[in-house]
Amino acid sequence: MAMKYRSIRTAAWTPVSPEASLTAHYRALPFPEEWRDALLDLCNAGRPAQAEPYRTVPTWRLDQVLQALAPDVLVRPRPSHHKDETPDFWLYAPAEPADPLPGPALRALLATWLRDLRPEPEHRAQRREVEAMLSADPPQWHPVEAELLRCPPTKGGTAAPESRQFQLTTDHLARRILALEPYDSRAGKLHFRAVPRGPRDQGAELVSQPLPWDGKGDRTWWFSVVLNITLHTVPFQPLPRLHLHTHIRRWATRTSPTTGRLRLPFGRRTSVLLRPRVPWLPGAPASERFAVARLEWNRAVKGIDWVGGGPAGMLNGISLAEPFPDADSILSAPEEWLGDMRAAVVYSTAMGSHEVGAGMMSNQRSQIVQWAEQALPEQLQATPTLEFTRRATSHGPVNPRPKPSGDVAKAAEEVRAAAARRLGTAFALTALDDAQEGDRLPVLEARLLWQTAEMRDTAITALVDHLGLKDDGTRPTAEVYETARPGSPAVLEWDTAELVVRLRCLKLTDSLAGDLPLGEGRPTRATVTAALSSRRNEVRTFLSGDRTDAVPCLALVEIDRRQDFTTPDHDPKFALRLGCADAGVLTQFMAVPKKVKGYNSEKTASFRALKSWDDGLRQLGVRVHPQHSLGDRLPEDLRYAAVWMVRKNARSRTRWAGHEPVAVRVTPVHPITGLARVEGWDRRADNGAGKWIPYPALLLRLTALSEVPSTVPAPRSGDAEPTGRPSWWQDMKQQRQQTEEWLQKVVRSLRGTPTLLLAHAQNCRSHWTWLQDGQAEPDRIRTGLSVRPIDPDLRLVRVRTAQGRETAQWWGVRPDEANGVNGLPAHLWTDPTAATDTARVFWSTTPKAFQFSGSAVEADKLAPRPIRLGKRKGELTVDTDKPAWNPGLVELAVLGCHQADGDDPEALALAVHQLRQAPDHPDALSLPLPLHLAGLAQEYVLPTIADEDTTGDPAADSDPDAAEAAGLAQAPEPDSDPEQLSLFVGDGVLN
Repeated sequence: MAMKYRSIRTAAWTPVSPEASLTAHYRALPFPEEWRDALLDLCNAGRPAQAEPYRTVPTWRLDQVLQALAPDVLVRPRPSHHKDETPDFWLYAPAEPADPLPGPALRALLATWLRDLRPEPEHRAQRREVEAMLSADPPQWHPVEAELLRCPPTKGGTAAPESRQFQLTTDHLARRILALEPYDSRAGKLHFRAVPRGPRDQGAELVSQPLPWDGKGDRTWWFSVVLNITLHTVPFQPLPRLHLHTHIRRWATRTSPTTGRLRLPFGRRTSVLLRPRVPWLPGAPASERFAVARLEWNRAVKGIDWVGGGPAGMLNGISLAEPFPDADSILSAPEEWLGDMRAAVVYSTAMGSHEVGAGMMSNQRSQIVQWAEQALPEQLQATPTLEFTRRATSHGPVNPRPKPSGDVAKAAEEVRAAAARRLGTAFALTALDDAQEGDRLPVLEARLLWQTAEMRDTAITALVDHLGLKDDGTRPTAEVYETARPGSPAVLEWDTAELVVRLRCLKLTDSLAGDLPLGEGRPTRATVTAALSSRRNEVRTFLSGDRTDAVPCLALVEIDRRQDFTTPDHDPKFALRLGCADAGVLTQFMAVPKKVKGYNSEKTASFRALKSWDDGLRQLGVRVHPQHSLGDRLPEDLRYAAVWMVRKNARSRTRWAGHEPVAVRVTPVHPITGLARVEGWDRRADNGAGKWIPYPALLLRLTALSEVPSTVPAPRSGDAEPTGRPSWWQDMKQQRQQTEEWLQKVVRSLRGTPTLLLAHAQNCRSHWTWLQDGQAEPDRIRTGLSVRPIDPDLRLVRVRTAQGRETAQWWGVRPDEANGVNGLPAHLWTDPTAATDTARVFWSTTPKAFQFSGSAVEADKLAPRPIRLGKRKGELTVDTDKPAWNPGLVELAVLGCHQADGDDPEALALAVHQLRQAPDHPDALSLPLPLHLAGLAQEYVLPTIADEDTTGDPAADSDPDAAEAAGLAQAPEPDSDPEQLSLFVGDGVLN
């Protein structure tokens, strides 16, 4: 029997009171601003007149070297002082240890940095002038006392930590944890060391010694336990909080039998933790911290080297106590370097498989947190235990996904579900076609663009099963399939009481699904864009020859996996999607069935085909809306809207630069069937006034904004970027202004009917700054220059996920302290210490995904444990090779509602929680349904997120399925790229 959890705990700590104060003493080194003009003149010398000049001295290369050679130094972003702000500094070091950066070493580093800034012979004289200025008046360290906890609230009542507290406070707590006795895992003790954090990293990080795991055969795999400490804020709460995240980091040790070196694909980078036998800088004290440097594929050397030349690239003029490691020697013998942790290469999935499973389960995480809490100073305490809401008898919607038991019940449910899908498809098609006449049945016109006969037949059978079609099994002959051409396809048709289903089968010819023609050598962004554009036109021409009256319609496309192409850049999937869209056809992809080493998609072909049809029909608007269970606690006829920002991926392989806001509106139509009308906001309609159009039509119109033009772009000489572009800040200011103008129109269109507006914090707040913790005020809104009360018909809820560690890890508190384990219950959770009439923030958890339903919450990655259930009950097992999966904690902040008119913030949050439990999905969604739909729209503008791999940076070694294929399953707790974390320090610091 499942354990009943009534409360959960988060791995988070908060000050005991607003007056709690904790101070620490540092040495601080200011950046010598008196050099600023001379340094900027040096940096800008000889730059083209059209190019944007440097306005801040670029120190990132020097910061990188400091992380490697002086790991005890905390490198801060270059401060910009404002009136009444506490002064900040460039470098910090704790006051107690010996000077981590002696004067001669610092001067040598600065001189080397200047030579690295402008190595050209023509700038030698100017560089020497600046170097002489440096030598005459070098920067000096100053004693500084820093407040680590106390901070003022914003106008909205939210804690507003100083910028430096995000780094100094977490580092201080990390040092206290390091002072504890090592963690006893029952299989040995974990000894942690700190990893230096640079100006683009947030928080503190501790890494244990490498631990071996003997996998299959005689192979040993290595991993460590990692602790991350970050500082965050919560809307309308005056106290900041510290999060402790625990996860597994796997080390790369498997070399390629072909090259004899670690594999790191082009465009990827990974971090290396270093521990020299003696300090590299002469006169520097020995450090207990790791140093850090990064590797990447270097186009110039046609191989893997330190990023930007790395520390080694700047150190030619400095005499080191021992040579800086050569990248090639680490890549060739990674396990030898790992033995005493002289160099440890962080593993990423791009390097191949790893037999240590990612992630840690809830019970073990709770044990590590309990150990770490011994380091808390008296000014910190654990955040309150959260209790489940009692606003409804069940936390699920009134139309949950059926779970029949027994063969008869399952068969009856399959019949009912198929009939519901036909009804939903008919409803969606009717909404698309305003010209429906009389009793004419709607027609589902679908295409099957196939490559293999096996998958073609499997997909046809899957469509029959999915919609419960009456089928006599009659099929066209193999010759008809092979000779079918656009305009003369192989057609199958079924009539039902709800609709007509017509399937047009065409074989993809002329290599439409083959490698993009990128030529020899490494492709540039320009050549990739041109190849995608060319293939897009070919696909449009192919499908235009098979045009029908049904627009939009759906195509199921059989294509290889991305890794089956020559390189990921050769993948034509995005071009196929755009070309189909140009012909008025939405797309859903399914993989060619293959059986190769470590991968067998033949045995799952039927399941994958069925899921592809299911996902494809959802693009047409076939949705079952989760009906809330709150009755009159919510406004009558409440509908839902969501906004999403489509933004260029930082590693995009094409040239698209910009942003595109997307809005989706979901209007429940039938409370029994769950039918809902799904629409998208077309900002270009009605001469720019905008209007709501069917969701599938929105998807097709978004392709006009794609990063791949519909005409092949002319090649640029040398693939040079255009000059004269605005600065990042100027460009962002313009984007924010455009976004808020767009928001004004969207919000105005929602008036007249009660609407709950949803926005995703991490996705939207860079462009809609009102969503930032430091900006938001209760029951008010800003979509332009002025802040005003929220409209009478509008409610605003901000959703924040575990991305960037912004929500804490969590576990269900075991009811039985003696025998229970800390598990993963699903519910909506509230803070019992918050006043009922002022509580605005709630937390949502959902069940484990289906594929991880059997994972044990008491799984132990470090030591053997007894099996509790089944035939092997009582036997010892260890879970090092098992992937661990934890549903992420989702924060729901009710930023705006009308309590004076009867609104209940907790009821609104519960409705949003129920929106994550769509009855037609096998698992809970990572985001509420309207946000989920808005996020999926970006696939028609940018290549899908699922196509992108992890970077290999330290925090990217996340729990399984962090990519969350197209958002269709709920996200595990991701451990994000630390460079992404820098964009929004603690949510709202960056304005």
